[in-house]
Amino acid sequence: AKAVDLTIVGPELPLTLGIVDEFESRGLRIFGPTRQAAILEGSKVFAKRLMKKYKIPTGFFQTFYRADDAKRYIQDVGAPVVVKADGLAAGKGAVVCPTVQEAVDTVKRIMEDRVFGDAGSRVVVEEFLTGEEASFLAFTDGETVLPMASTQDHKPILDGDKGPNTGGMGAYSPAPVVTEAVHRKIMDQVMIPTVKAMAAEGRPYRGVLYAGLMIEAGEPRVLEFNVRFGDPEAQPLLMRMDGDLVPILEAVVVQRLREAEVRWRPQPAVCVVMAAGGYPGAHDTGKPIHGLETAASLEDVMVFHAGTARLGDAVVTTGGRVLGVTALGKDVSDAIDRAYRAVEAIRWDGAYYRTDIGRKAVNRTA
Repeated sequence: AKAVDLTIVGPELPLTLGIVDEFESRGLRIFGPTRQAAILEGSKVFAKRLMKKYKIPTGFFQTFYRADDAKRYIQDVGAPVVVKADGLAAGKGAVVCPTVQEAVDTVKRIMEDRVFGDAGSRVVVEEFLTGEEASFLAFTDGETVLPMASTQDHKPILDGDKGPNTGGMGAYSPAPVVTEAVHRKIMDQVMIPTVKAMAAEGRPYRGVLYAGLMIEAGEPRVLEFNVRFGDPEAQPLLMRMDGDLVPILEAVVVQRLREAEVRWRPQPAVCVVMAAGGYPGAHDTGKPIHGLETAASLEDVMVFHAGTARLGDAVVTTGGRVLGVTALGKDVSDAIDRAYRAVEAIRWDGAYYRTDIGRKAVNRTA
């Protein structure tokens, strides 16, 4: 057995189940929030009520324990609305419903058909917010909040932001919508108040705090919180981080983050997710992947593996989102070109990717 000095938790499920508490009780160093703090992602109802109580900007919402009540409310308020399962649903539990009928059907699927299991025992119905989405991540040890660079991800499966939502089909950093003024507002109105609120609730928060935001006319509102690095947002962020990640993680664990600093490279980064055909629905696995060496040899490119495994000499697909092909560039257009050059070098039977990742940033800055 190896002596492990520091464990970093990626997915949300082990965090909400208390992996951090378990490790800490055995004197092992681990980066991430405790079970009590991970509820910020583990329960949409908790998160929305916390924001309301502490006046953190978010959309108007109602919580329902019974499908009939939720349906009646939707018929009263009309559409569009967003229907969200309370618990974890692998990033697929929030459904934007353009019509009343779709919203009612979604309530039925979540609360009656239980497509997400117990995660759907309660739902949040909230107002549909307009504007531009951005993801804002920060390190926190429960007191100091150290912001990362801004990012924007692309959740829908199809080009032009069409089709069902996924865990994320690509991301870029920085997000032009997060100007310096917006950055300050996000820190002062969302990130710092949320960390303070969690402490006040007896749920001190350590780890990465991720706010999914809607920004309209320079005002941020919270769509959701995640209690971890986002995938694919982490890839462009880590490409742009100047220096080592580990000392920052260690500073969080020992609660000395105020002594840490983080620098960001000025060059933008873009990540394009290569997925298995059929994702986010049923998809094939076990397909051999070709061209990984060619892609990895390109300048300022990194290929992050997600749903892959080694089988003899071959690398094969094992999941829906297979690779995160990430590039730095002198500007966003250059980063996009480099990322797609690498994507085009990689092949497997049924590979799928969006062709418009990062285009929103180009349109804004052009």
